[in-house]
Amino acid sequence: MQKSECHRDVQLRNRVTDNCDQRTSSSAQIKQRTIVQQRKSSSSTSSPESARKLHPRPSDKLNPKTVNPFGEQSRAPSAFAAVYSKGGVPCRLVHGSVKHRLQWECPPEKLPFDPLLITLAEGLRETKHPYTFVSKEGFRELLLVTGALEKAVPLLPRLIPVLKAALVHLDDEVFERGLNALVQLSVVVGPSLNDHLKHLLTSLSRRLRDKKFKEPITTALQKLEQHGGSGSLIIIKSKIPTYCSIYC
Repeated sequence: MQKSECHRDVQLRNRVTDNCDQRTSSSAQIKQRTIVQQRKSSSSTSSPESARKLHPRPSDKLNPKTVNPFGEQSRAPSAFAAVYSKGGVPCRLVHGSVKHRLQWECPPEKLPFDPLLITLAEGLRETKHPYTFVSKEGFRELLLVTGALEKAVPLLPRLIPVLKAALVHLDDEVFERGLNALVQLSVVVGPSLNDHLKHLLTSLSRRLRDKKFKEPITTALQKLEQHGGSGSLIIIKSKIPTYCSIYC
């Protein structure tokens, strides 16, 4: 009987020892796997490729090779961005220490306005650099060339809806660019703009309710009247009765 009991005690101690050994071995394996995973993670995050993923450079946003197809940048580009990326806008942005400027591939006066002027007007609705600068500055510079009147007037039926889209945009900066572009256009085409004013004044009237836009819109209306003549005043007053003529 005593021998049997001793034998059972030995077996019990062996089982306990085996269980402890198994737990110790399992714990060692888990610890080893953790160390290996940490080393892999450390080596991957220290590589140049992973560093670029964690801290992308500004230039990566315009480099197709670095765009994440599943990220936010995978959204379809705007019409202007697509044209610009394909070289459809014959100028490039030159970064200066104080301010930026455009460098044209050829003198702007030699460029056809159709469809370049309309393309630049479409770019006024952009909200990202460099498209914002290229579109507004390109539009302004193109209208300054000799013969701009003859080139711009035939495009007014197609140009006005594009400017209207900028003027009704919810982004304040887009609206301001559209407003400035409208004034620049009126300086060039003068009374030829009067037939199209009614399509643009409604959005200006709505923005007048915002105090921060009251002064720039009033100044713009005065420019429209100045370059559009007496005919423009009648149209402006019909849409914005509170407007006071510059000749009053």
